[in-house]
Amino acid sequence: MSNQVAKSSWARDDRGGVTVEAAFAVASLVAVALLCTGGVVAVIGQVRCVDAAREAARLAARGDEASAVAAVRQTGPGGARLELRRDGERVVARVSAASPLPGIVVSAESVSALEPGR
Repeated sequence: MSNQVAKSSWARDDRGGVTVEAAFAVASLVAVALLCTGGVVAVIGQVRCVDAAREAARLAARGDEASAVAAVRQTGPGGARLELRRDGERVVARVSAASPLPGIVVSAESVSALEPGR
């Protein structure tokens, strides 16, 4: 009879364990899904930075820096920053933006030869 009492106490202590394990599993799956989504958005931002830098370098090499800034606003990710600099006979455009993942900045750089007379 004492064996049944011990077994019965043990069974009561285990109740709710499956619920706790399920809650941890669901929370883990949500965290993984959010990280994966953030990673995909960061990769898309990187591709947009590459496109914006290429377009900005091309426009700046033609001498149209205002259009380069407008192209970055239109093509680049939200909040993208453009840095233009001359390097001899070339223009270097660097576009950078914050990623949705904390502490990660996506950026791209493109180089274009200056058009004659610029």
